[in-house]
Amino acid sequence: MTIRTILVDDEKLAIQGLQLRLEPFEDIEVIATCSNGREAIRTIKTEKPDLVFLDIQMPGFDGFGVVKGVMEIEPPLFVFVTAYEEHAIRAFEANAVNYLMKPVDPDKLADTIERVRQRLAEKKSAEEADKLMSVLAEVAPDKAEEFSAADGEASDRFEKLINVKDRGQIFRVDVDTIERIEAAGDYMCIYTADNSLILRETMKDLERRLDPRVFQRVHRSWIVNLNLVRQVRPHTNGECFLVLESGAEVKVSRSYRDVVARFVH
Repeated sequence: MTIRTILVDDEKLAIQGLQLRLEPFEDIEVIATCSNGREAIRTIKTEKPDLVFLDIQMPGFDGFGVVKGVMEIEPPLFVFVTAYEEHAIRAFEANAVNYLMKPVDPDKLADTIERVRQRLAEKKSAEEADKLMSVLAEVAPDKAEEFSAADGEASDRFEKLINVKDRGQIFRVDVDTIERIEAAGDYMCIYTADNSLILRETMKDLERRLDPRVFQRVHRSWIVNLNLVRQVRPHTNGECFLVLESGAEVKVSRSYRDVVARFVH
């Protein structure tokens, strides 16, 4: 699979250097380069790339402004490239695949490309599975029900306890007590009624470990425990907020409106 890629940096030499480092990766195709945030937003919306390497500090729109500017479409994967270590946390909060320090280290770049491949493969597999189930439900509803029943029987494979190493300690968390989970790059912030813990794991990996009948993605950065939803509060543009048992509110993006449908009869 070819990974259509855009490079964004206001320094021409930085773009040229990154292009050279990307040449050994045969599946990476650089389809455009941009020198500022406004140009990047236009190009991303037009070209719809799979991946964007994005400088953080640029005149006008910075890297985070670019991410915000393309949220109305299905956004690509982002890798932030920066000369400043202090931007790392915000990069994770923007759900970046990774962040790379300038000058880009070849080994860290290779690791990042591997993460990108994995994320894109997971996304494609999930989309193909959804399409297959939709077709099956139309042409052979009895078989679709059999698959659903089989999914129920397989529920024992989902985690009941999750071990979280945080601040030098190992916590055993009962998954039923988890209210919501927030993605911050390759870290997950797990919230229970009385605690919050940091787990180093990707959103996709964690989703595989949790029962989808209980834990559902409602936003690109959020998973919620449906059993702990107490109210659905409508918002604008087809979005809404889920009010959880603790009083916390989690925004449901338009892409996940089907999750809310089960609460409305």
